[in-house]
Amino acid sequence: MRTTYMAKPGEVDRKWYIVDAKDVSLGRVASVVASILRGKNKPTFTPHVDTGDNVIVINAADVKLTGKKASRKIYYRHSNHPGGLKQRTAGNFLAEEPAKMVEQTIKGMLPHTPLGRKMGMKLHVYAGEDHSHAAQKPEKLDITNLI
Repeated sequence: MRTTYMAKPGEVDRKWYIVDAKDVSLGRVASVVASILRGKNKPTFTPHVDTGDNVIVINAADVKLTGKKASRKIYYRHSNHPGGLKQRTAGNFLAEEPAKMVEQTIKGMLPHTPLGRKMGMKLHVYAGEDHSHAAQKPEKLDITNLI
């Protein structure tokens, strides 16, 4: 009788990938990176175990917004106080805090559970070229060929 392989947390082999978001659509970057964070690119993917890899996203400030999203897409947040609703357009958000916008987009594609939050901790987003993870020897991942 055959049994389905289920990965165990101690058996997971984690790699580091670096993704350049320059001139790539925001949704395309987010969907590929979220899939890698979950571990769906591995044959040992197990839904209830964090089998994903660490991902570094660089050049978040140069990510592309297609269509009229820069002026029409609105991001909302609320302070939980009366009258505390704040809003800003995607263009303003990208200009002010590009790393936070890309991170929020990617984490929104992960499961909204404790396991999803653990997966999100393996994401590192930088607005420019420089990052502090050279010691991990990340592999460059070309996402334009993956999709």
